[in-house]
Amino acid sequence: MKTFEEYLAEAGPRIKRIRVRIRNGKVQRNVKKSGVKGYTLRGGKLVRMSAQEKLHRKRGARKGKIKRRAKLARALMKRKRSLRKLAGLRGGR
Repeated sequence: MKTFEEYLAEAGPRIKRIRVRIRNGKVQRNVKKSGVKGYTLRGGKLVRMSAQEKLHRKRGARKGKIKRRAKLARALMKRKRSLRKLAGLRGGR
């Protein structure tokens, strides 16, 4: 009997393994994602997405984009502020 990893290798670009992160020799994150537009992974198999799911994902992506932009702007502002403080402590270089 084939393991899921062997099926994954056979599937080729249809199932992508993304965002594998290893810390201290342990797998911290190991995400498998559909490589086919309009399909999603359910229980290790590619399943066609419903129209409702597509709509929900589209709305969620739009909200996420706005939130990501705002969070990035805040992080950049804080970084700029701290670098300015650091430059002041070093004698204004």
